[in-house]
Amino acid sequence: MRYQYDVLRELVQRDLRLRYKRSLLGVFWSLLNPLLQLLVFTLIFGIVLPLKIPNFPLFLFVGLLAWNWFQASLTEATGAIVDNRDLVRRPGFSTTILPVVPVTTNFIHLLIAMPVLVVFLLAGGVPLTPFAFMLPVVFAVQFMVTLGLAYIVAALHVSFRDVRYVLAVALLLGFYLTPVFYDAAAIPPALQPLYHLNPLVTLIESYRDLLLYGVFPQFHWLLAVALGGALALWLGVRLFKDKSIHFAEEL
Repeated sequence: MRYQYDVLRELVQRDLRLRYKRSLLGVFWSLLNPLLQLLVFTLIFGIVLPLKIPNFPLFLFVGLLAWNWFQASLTEATGAIVDNRDLVRRPGFSTTILPVVPVTTNFIHLLIAMPVLVVFLLAGGVPLTPFAFMLPVVFAVQFMVTLGLAYIVAALHVSFRDVRYVLAVALLLGFYLTPVFYDAAAIPPALQPLYHLNPLVTLIESYRDLLLYGVFPQFHWLLAVALGGALALWLGVRLFKDKSIHFAEEL
C-alpha cells in the first residue's frame, strides 16, 4: 500500500511538472481557466441574457469548479494507458494506478481554487457555516464517481480509439444537462428523478447547499449518488483488470 501511494505521488508530481513546464504562470493556470470561464458566463447569463439567479457569479463559480474537475479528469483518463506505454510494459508495474493520476491531479487544481472561492463568498456577503465542514464528504463521493468512470474510459480506449471522440461529445452534452450555469429547480418536477440520474446534478447542488446556502444537502440524492459511485468504481476496476491482461499487446 505504501509503495502504491509513493508511485501515485511521483506520477502526480510528474504530471504537474510536465503540464506547466516552461510556463510563466505555472500551476496558476488551473485557477485562471475557471476565472476566465466565470467572466464569460457572467457576461452572457448575468448581463446579456440574465437568468435572475441571486449571487450568480458565486453560483456559477461553484458549478464550474465541480464540472471542470469531472470533465478534465475523464478527458485525461482516456489516455492513461495509451499515453504511458513504457510504464504499462514495465514488468511488475501496476497499471491500476494510472487512471487515479488525472483524477487526483485535477482534484489538486480544485483545491488550489477553493481559497479563492472562499474569498469571493466572504466578499459577496455569504458567510461560511458549519455545514461547510461536510465538503470532504462531497469531495469523496465525486472522487469515487469520477474514478469509476475514469477506469472505464481508460480501459475501453485501449481497444477502441474512438472513445476519446465519443467522450468529448458526451461531455459537451453533459455540460448542458448539468446545472452549472442554471438552477436545477428550473427542471419540471416530473422530470427531476430522470434528471438526477446525472450524478453531477446532485454533487453540484450539494456544493451549493454547503457553501452558498448554508444548509444540509438533500441526503437521499447524495446517498444514491454515493451508492451509484461505489458501484461504478467496482465495475470500473473489474473491467479495467479484466482488460489489463491484454494492454501490452494492444498498445
